Amino acid sequence: MAIEQMKMPQLGESVTEGTISKWLVKPGDHVNKYDPMLEVITDKVNAEVPSSFTGTIVELMAEEDQTLAVGEIICTIDVAGVKTDEADGKENFHTEEKEDVSREPSNLAADTVQGKARYSPAVLKISQENGIDLNQVAGTGKEGRITRKDLVKLINSGNIPQAGASKAEAKPEARQESTASVQLQSTPKPAESVSVPTAAGDIEIPVTGIRKAIASNMLRSKHEAPHAWTMVEVDATNLVAYRDSLKTEFKQKEGYNLTYFAFFVKAVAQSLKEFPQINSMWAGDKIIQKKDINISIAVATENALFVPVIKNADEKSIKGIAREVHELAGKVRSGKLKSDEMQGGTFTVNNTGSFGSVQSMGIINYPQAAILQVESIVKRPVIIDNMIAVRDMVNLCMSLDHRVLDGLVCGRFLARVKQIVEDISSSNTPIY
Repeated sequence: MAIEQMKMPQLGESVTEGTISKWLVKPGDHVNKYDPMLEVITDKVNAEVPSSFTGTIVELMAEEDQTLAVGEIICTIDVAGVKTDEADGKENFHTEEKEDVSREPSNLAADTVQGKARYSPAVLKISQENGIDLNQVAGTGKEGRITRKDLVKLINSGNIPQAGASKAEAKPEARQESTASVQLQSTPKPAESVSVPTAAGDIEIPVTGIRKAIASNMLRSKHEAPHAWTMVEVDATNLVAYRDSLKTEFKQKEGYNLTYFAFFVKAVAQSLKEFPQINSMWAGDKIIQKKDINISIAVATENALFVPVIKNADEKSIKGIAREVHELAGKVRSGKLKSDEMQGGTFTVNNTGSFGSVQSMGIINYPQAAILQVESIVKRPVIIDNMIAVRDMVNLCMSLDHRVLDGLVCGRFLARVKQIVEDISSSNTPIY
């Protein structure tokens, strides 16, 4: 028998864990390399994970609806008699180690057995760091298996079962540091369930899958990034007139709509090029100012929110941006969006105006430094040359990470976006 291990892959930047939504195989099944094995949900994508090997499934190490850290073992495959990538000296994306809390210590076997119980590397590492006697822990995983979540919950509660004195107990400060390490490296979780009065006719909706992942990432963003907020009013009258003059011919020629949103994305991309500080990310002891301008756009389904990315948006025409928005939105709603189409975003633009919103405060798409909400274009009376006129007005609302950005640069950035939008016309705004 030659056993290989499949591990939880990293399906996006800043993704630290994934939830298994559905197994597509079972023990005893034969799989070929690249055959779909399971469906995984993260805060960024819902994707099929292909097999890294050709062989026979030996054991599924996790069950459906279980959340595992990147790098944790999800199943084992018998590859006896099959030539593997490792034999060719090649690295495989799904089996390479990740710099994560689940990364196993060098002195631990990848599939360690203590007595008759089998523990994952992440469980062993956390238990050793915190002096936890695993024989006294009741697991909630498949067949009573102890999971990383079980140990983090014990640590947070303070009720840690121990067989005897440990290094962490001998030095309380070391114990506290170790506990903090686990809590910081783990993505913040939504609050535990609370008692809520229910009445006849109330409907209980379990929080699972993609909704749980979204809640976790939003909580992390609000906990880690000090949010500030600012807004400008923009006169979009020229934009409305210009776009309306083109939309019918454009739809007939290209096969998709020329939306207002494409103009705003183009204006934001141009402004980011002029104010690169906005196109940055917080990295603890430094700020990373990104070279590429990759615009994340929020696309909602009935029960989830996805953020596909328009790569190098500053190099694309308004027509090119409109096409990508159309194609990416279609992939989201048909479930065909790929994980790499959600990676690399440096700034998010959210089309909240599509459902009538006129003012909102978005939560930053972690680890980006800012998000811009494009609100609904509405007719309002404004004063021009001391006279009242009816104009098409839109609010642009920006949330920013105050560790990275200050009001001055954000104000100048928004002023530039405003100027570009208000100057849109047939003479200076090419579509192609």
